[in-house]
Amino acid sequence: MYDGAPNQGMRCIKSIVARFEKAYEWRLFDVRGNAELPGMDYDIYISTGGPGSPFDGDGQWDKAYFDWMQQLWDWNQVPGNRKKHVFFICHSFQMAVHHFGLAKVTERKSESFGTFRCHMTDAGAMEPNFEGLPNPFYIADFRHWQCIQPDEKRIDEMGAEILALEKIRPHVPLERAVMAIRFSDTIIGTQFHPEADPEGMLEHFQDPKRSKQIIDEHGQDKYMRMIKHMNDSDKIGLTHEIVLPLFLHRAIRQLREAAVPA
Repeated sequence: MYDGAPNQGMRCIKSIVARFEKAYEWRLFDVRGNAELPGMDYDIYISTGGPGSPFDGDGQWDKAYFDWMQQLWDWNQVPGNRKKHVFFICHSFQMAVHHFGLAKVTERKSESFGTFRCHMTDAGAMEPNFEGLPNPFYIADFRHWQCIQPDEKRIDEMGAEILALEKIRPHVPLERAVMAIRFSDTIIGTQFHPEADPEGMLEHFQDPKRSKQIIDEHGQDKYMRMIKHMNDSDKIGLTHEIVLPLFLHRAIRQLREAAVPA
């Protein structure tokens, strides 16, 4: 979903996925660049973040992507089907929230850029893929868009649950954005980047040109706070080691259990 834009996300995701290579075969699909979508012959999907508006498409890749998303959902509703496991990240998360009508997706007044605290809901505190995280926990968050004003009726209809909300900002008179949703028992998504690793982010953001740009746009204090959080083992590094690895571990285990005859 990065459409060829330079990023650290793909490197981080590949690194996590590679830990489980003995359990499965995997491949990449260039959704936005070539309108490549996987079929229903895969068991686990990770849909990445990416640049730009979740409403911008060319009428081809975006239509194919929404069709794929709906096919996955419909497949999982059929009794007896081997359920598909999906993780939506950032841009993909916004598109999924919009597609299923779970909240309003709007442009932020200013870009969220850096590392922040994220607060679990009661459902989030029970979320298996968050096991081992403190509440609040730290996230890497880079976005111009947000999911707000959740539709509680639609969420209940789907059997979905909001797992986390944006940091508490008592001095800001704006609604807190939704940061994570469990769409179903096998589909989950986060607005933040659970794949982000401290080492790669440090290297990326300490590049002189990037550091100057960040300081010019977001200020010295935010830049220094972000760098400090990269070096704290209980912050971004902990989220990196827990969320996506637990998702893959649990998905593989459930698929294996489902394959064993009763």
